[in-house]
Amino acid sequence: ADPFSKVKKMIKDLIVKLMEQANSEADHKAYCDTELATNKLTRENKQSEVEELSASVDKHVAESAQLTEELALLADGLAELRKEQSEATAIRQEEKATNALTVTDAKAAQVAVERATKVLRDFYEKSAGAALLQEPYTGMQSEHGGIVGFLEVILSDFARLETETSTAEDQAASAYEKFMDETNADVAVKTTESDHKTAKKRDVDAETESLKKELELTQEELDAANAYYDKLKPDCVDNGLSYTDRVRMREEEIQSMKEALNILDQQDLV
Repeated sequence: ADPFSKVKKMIKDLIVKLMEQANSEADHKAYCDTELATNKLTRENKQSEVEELSASVDKHVAESAQLTEELALLADGLAELRKEQSEATAIRQEEKATNALTVTDAKAAQVAVERATKVLRDFYEKSAGAALLQEPYTGMQSEHGGIVGFLEVILSDFARLETETSTAEDQAASAYEKFMDETNADVAVKTTESDHKTAKKRDVDAETESLKKELELTQEELDAANAYYDKLKPDCVDNGLSYTDRVRMREEEIQSMKEALNILDQQDLV
């Protein structure tokens, strides 16, 4: 009987187990290499996407804030223009009413002065004619020239007041129309600009919400990739001997057992 048969069988069984272990670890190593490489690429890509999306969200939020500020300035500008128009219109209406009353009063005064002047002239002309036929009544005839002259000066003053007021009214109306035309043009420009910025802000805000949702989903994917990496680490990331060292040491172990088995086999031949 072979005294070493039991030992040799044990050695052979160990060699088989070591080779099976080597094959199993090789398969596991291949699996880990594939999973780790894929996971690393996924984590890197998702991290890059998260950073890009975060930057894009920040950019859109800043743009929306800028548009909000610009819209507020435009609203203030429009409010100020409309206030100026309202004040100018109130002043113009009051000025127009005052000028119209002044012109009406001046015209009425001119009619009154003309009538008064005619009455005096008719009286003194009639008195002068009667003096040729009888003892004249002179009364204040010697003064009537001064009175009529004074009335003519007053008539001239009222006529000038009418003309000057009418001219001033025309100039004020023209200035008002010019002011309203200019401010209306400014209002139109600001209103159009406000409409465009409002539409742009609406688009920017909608895009921001879309980016936030995309960022949230991408962050979830990154979190899932990181969680999977944490799951892989205990089995796939070397914490002690490296895979290469384990393979080398196992091969050395197998080779030592084969040498021992060979020695025992040669001993059988003695």
